[in-house]
Amino acid sequence: MSKKVVKNVKNVRKDKKRKKKHRVLKVFLTIIAVILLFAIGFVGYSTYKNGWGMKGLLQTAMGQDEKKLANLDPFTVLILGVSEDIETKLTDTIMVASYNPKTQKATLLSISRDTFVGNNKKKATSYDKLNALYQSSPEKTLDAVNEITGLNIKYYVAVSNNALVELVDTIGGVEYDVPIDMDYDDSSQDLYIHLKAGLQTLNGEQAEGLVRFRHNNDGTSYPSEYGDNDIGRMRTQREFIKVVLDQTISLKNVTKIGSFIDIFKDNVTTNITDWSLIKDYVPYIVDFNTGNLQAASVPGTTGTLGAYNLSFFIYDEDETEELVNELFTTQNGTTETSTSEDKNTSTNETSKSTSVKSSSIKIELLNGSGDSALLNKATKALKNKGYNVYKTGTTSSTAKTTIVNKKSAATDITSDIKDILGVGSISNSTSSSSTVDITIVLGKDYK
Repeated sequence: MSKKVVKNVKNVRKDKKRKKKHRVLKVFLTIIAVILLFAIGFVGYSTYKNGWGMKGLLQTAMGQDEKKLANLDPFTVLILGVSEDIETKLTDTIMVASYNPKTQKATLLSISRDTFVGNNKKKATSYDKLNALYQSSPEKTLDAVNEITGLNIKYYVAVSNNALVELVDTIGGVEYDVPIDMDYDDSSQDLYIHLKAGLQTLNGEQAEGLVRFRHNNDGTSYPSEYGDNDIGRMRTQREFIKVVLDQTISLKNVTKIGSFIDIFKDNVTTNITDWSLIKDYVPYIVDFNTGNLQAASVPGTTGTLGAYNLSFFIYDEDETEELVNELFTTQNGTTETSTSEDKNTSTNETSKSTSVKSSSIKIELLNGSGDSALLNKATKALKNKGYNVYKTGTTSSTAKTTIVNKKSAATDITSDIKDILGVGSISNSTSSSSTVDITIVLGKDYK
C-alpha cells in the first residue's frame, strides 16, 4: 500500500474520531442544557409558588415552600452591645428584639444599663447594675432580663462595638439625622465624639460615637422632651438600628454577604448553636419594612442608692409588665391582655364622653420639677380625667412644662391636658417610632 493511500486512511479515521467527539460533545451539551432548563423551570415554578422576587428566590434556595411560614413562631433574642475598649467588659446596649414573620412586625425594647438588679437597695454597689452582670457571664444578664420583663428569652447575641464600625463601613456609611450637636472626649476609652446636628452620612467610627453618646463635655445632654442622658442614648440607639436595617437589607448589599458573615464571626458571641433556626426566617426578613418596627424602653425612674449614693434606674414592675404584654404577647398573637386603656375606660364611666376619647391616648409623663410629689399629683389628675398615663420617669430640671404631641393627637386633647395641668406649652414633634402619643415634661412652674 502506497504512502499516499495510508495517509488518506489515517485522515479518514481522524475525521471519524473528530465527528464522534463532536457528537459526544453535542449530546453532552444537550443533556446539560436539558438539565439546566429543567432546573430553571423547577426554580421558576417554585419561585412562582413562593411569590416572585427576592423572598421567593431565597425560599427556593433554602428548600422552603409556601407552607413553611405557617409553622414559624416569632423569634426573640437578647442583644448586648459590649464595649471592647476598656479593661472591664460592660454592656452599653441592652435590648430585647423580636421578629414575627407572619405579621411582619418587629419590636426593640431597651433596658437601661444602670437598672438595679441587686437584693438590697441600702447596700447597693456598682456591681448591682445590669450592665455589670456580663462580667460574670452573658447568661447572668439573660436571666436578669427575663426577670425584669417576665419573658422566657432563650437566646442572646453579644456584639462587640467593633462590629458596628465594620458593618457601617462595609455598606458604605449610613445616612442619619443626628438629633443634636455632640461634643465628648474620653481618653480612657479612646472615645472622641464630634458630630453636628443634621442629616449626614456617618462612617463606622462616627456611628459608634453616635450610639454611645450620653452627654457633652460641659454636661449638657439631649433635650428633656427627647430624653436626656441614658434615656436619650437608648432612643438614639433604637432609631439608628432602624435606619441601619433599612439601608443594610437591600439588594445592593447581596454581594457583601460574605463580608457580613466575617464581621459576625469576628465580633459576635452567642448561645445559638443550631443555625437552622435562623435561616428559616431569612427569606421573610427581605420583605420587612422598618415602618413596622416598634421601639420602646422599660419604664421607671432614676435615683440614688447605697452608701455612696450611686445613680440607678429602678424599673416599674407593673408598667413594665403592661408594656411587655402589649409589645410582645399581644403582637405575637398568643394571648389577649387587659391594658391600662381598658382599666381607665371602665373606671371612668361617669364621664364617658371624655374617657372614650382620652383613654386611647398614651401619655409619657417625665418629671423635670425635681419634686416626686408633683409627679404623683399630675399622674392622678390625668388618670381621673380618663387619660392613660402609660409610663412615667424623671428628666433633667426644667423651668417650664411642655406638652409634646408625637402622634398628631387632636388639638382638643392637648388643650384639655393643658387645662388639667394648668400650665404647659404645646408643641408638635412627630415620631413614628414613639410608643406614646404625647410626652409631658413637668417643669417647676407646675404646682
